[in-house]
Amino acid sequence: MSKRIAFFDSKPYDIEFFDSINKKYGYELKYFKSHITEDTVSLANGFNAVCLFVNDEVNAKIIKSLNDYGIHLIALRCAGYNNIDLKAAFGKVHVLRVPAYSPYAVAEHAVALMLTLNRKIHRAYFRNLDKNFTIAGLMGFDMYGKTAGIIGTGQIGKVLIQILKGFGMNILAYDPFPNNEFATKVGFKYVDLDTLYKNSDIISLHCPLTPETERIINSESIAKMKDGVMIINTSRGKLIDTKALINGLKSKKIGFAGLDVYEEESEFFFEDRSQDILTDDVLARLLTFNNVIVTSHQAFFTREAMTNIAETTLQNIKDFFEGKFLKNEICYRCGQETSKCDKITKGRCF
Repeated sequence: MSKRIAFFDSKPYDIEFFDSINKKYGYELKYFKSHITEDTVSLANGFNAVCLFVNDEVNAKIIKSLNDYGIHLIALRCAGYNNIDLKAAFGKVHVLRVPAYSPYAVAEHAVALMLTLNRKIHRAYFRNLDKNFTIAGLMGFDMYGKTAGIIGTGQIGKVLIQILKGFGMNILAYDPFPNNEFATKVGFKYVDLDTLYKNSDIISLHCPLTPETERIINSESIAKMKDGVMIINTSRGKLIDTKALINGLKSKKIGFAGLDVYEEESEFFFEDRSQDILTDDVLARLLTFNNVIVTSHQAFFTREAMTNIAETTLQNIKDFFEGKFLKNEICYRCGQETSKCDKITKGRCF
């Protein structure tokens, strides 16, 4: 009998790509539109695993319910895992993720936000729809010769650095685990955060959300930045204190902001709220600025990335059920994947 996998927060594109890739795996996939919650977790009863996305918040009660149903696998179809209570999951449910679906997709989207904000493409587009072809107010700046500060030099950060080097930009980077060999090869410098804040014309965030990075962009760090700085976030919403960002925009300390993620996005992003009143006052305020672009967590959304997500997720599930080494499992003790965790001896977190 084939294993049964319950998918929560399923969208038509999830069904398209997972059904296609699943032809070679042969699992029974059941798609639910709802997020997994304490009220909906019962839908998973009778399944062998659950597959979740970034806005599925999993607390200790949900973990207990899954464990009671005999479910010992959460297969995340995303890279981030801050939405899972890993401590509660330890010893009960294994948590696997997709660490690298397409660094090119996210890095290229970050560049798209930079260029759109800089050259005011969004404003020109709407102006021209109204048959207003003036260019006053649309002046940008040359990217060439400017300095970009990249926070986080994992796979996405490294791709972005190479793209921006192609523009002739100077690159400063911060990472607690610097890749000095890559820096020498590509030609950029690792610096401390204060130096990065002080000298960067554009700051782009490409780090995971951890207790150390939560609200790394705040009123204090913003005060250290250049006047008119551009801030780009395609990583996790809570890397930025949004109220501090708004104050920076109002004072013109921040000249531009490109956000693919938002602190309280789970209620809105990936959903059609066009018929509703926007009840989130902070998000509503953000949307009033003509020098802010908010996209709804779509940086990952390319055909290549969706194919890789489906392939890696289903391979993770296959490895789990076949008792193999789980290279993409997250260890709650160190927050690293099994392949990088020195506490793992049998290829699994427990």
